[in-house]
Amino acid sequence: MAIKIRLARGGSKKRPFYRIVAADSRMPRDGRFVEKLGTYNPLLPKDSEDRVKMNLERVQYWLGEGAQVTDRISRMLEAAGVVPKKERNNPKKGTPGEKAVNRAEEKAAKAADATKADAPAVAEEETAAAE
Repeated sequence: MAIKIRLARGGSKKRPFYRIVAADSRMPRDGRFVEKLGTYNPLLPKDSEDRVKMNLERVQYWLGEGAQVTDRISRMLEAAGVVPKKERNNPKKGTPGEKAVNRAEEKAAKAADATKADAPAVAEEETAAAE
């Protein structure tokens, strides 16, 4: 059985409230779970103690049993100091797209052509001024 520590949504429409649960990964998001580990109320201010409540002992137990955590829960655990911060790496995110690269190349080519066209005209003016 693959256990995941994840959020199960509760609350009413436009007023979310989440339970932090250990659940079988094959079960529905809000469905059956093995154990309730805490709560998360996103409507409270970020500095409020009641925003995230977790039973850290049970979370560490499930992590020891091989449970996987979702991205949102891993961020909460990082903030609580339970797990070290996971390095995120997306090397393609900072690189420009294909269209942007083509536009930059065209702009550079036009600038090079413009400087080549200006260079002979400037040289002719200098020779005329010298005479």
